[in-house]
Amino acid sequence: MRRTVMFNLFRRSGHASLEWVEVDIHSHLLPGIDDGAPNVSVSLLLLKKLLSLGLKSFILTPHIYDEVFPNTKETIDYAHEWFYAEMERAGLADIYTHSSAEYMLGEKFEALLEEQCLRPFPTNHLLVEMPWSAEPIALEQIVNRIIAHGYIPIIAHPERYNFYSSQTRKYHELKEMGCLLQLNLLSPIGYYGKQVTITTQYLINKNMYDFLGTDLHHHQQLTKIISYVKSGRAYKELGHLSIKNAELL
Repeated sequence: MRRTVMFNLFRRSGHASLEWVEVDIHSHLLPGIDDGAPNVSVSLLLLKKLLSLGLKSFILTPHIYDEVFPNTKETIDYAHEWFYAEMERAGLADIYTHSSAEYMLGEKFEALLEEQCLRPFPTNHLLVEMPWSAEPIALEQIVNRIIAHGYIPIIAHPERYNFYSSQTRKYHELKEMGCLLQLNLLSPIGYYGKQVTITTQYLINKNMYDFLGTDLHHHQQLTKIISYVKSGRAYKELGHLSIKNAELL
């Protein structure tokens, strides 16, 4: 009985939802262009589930990663138009979606930066990620060039870069460079492994996160997200953070 009462309290206060986040700034919902939704039917299913959790708007961030996911303005625009047409048919045309990207730092990204061929957030923020193996060479210079071009870099899921896990000072250096940090919603609960959870807790304790994203790719992750949110744990563990997702629209 007591557990039922507590759950109802969470539901009434919105704490068993993601209403407090409002905007998902990192997801792979666009159909068929990276390792996220393989087709538009899956895209729509994932979107509906995220809406049911209380999210209201979405910045769509397919990978742009050298030859692995060599997306372009054309491939992203086509996928977004395909997705939006399906949203219209489902009566969801009023849901705001903005197509940007998650950029892998490297030579291809630097070329796009110099050519001014990037797809920023509406606020000129850029979501960037690093290789899993090591920090990019001359990272500070890359960040400086991003800022010099008028963009604000957001580092995607910094807790997942295990080359930083024993060098927590590196996270402070990223902030000092002018980078903002985005937490993956599943990182605190062990989805990516124990070390990622430990690093996540360090960054939470230091209140270093600026944004929260689902980084949703597929139904397995969705199931974990729903469980984490509906239990009230997500709000309990993350609701005190200075999350500024809604400011990116």
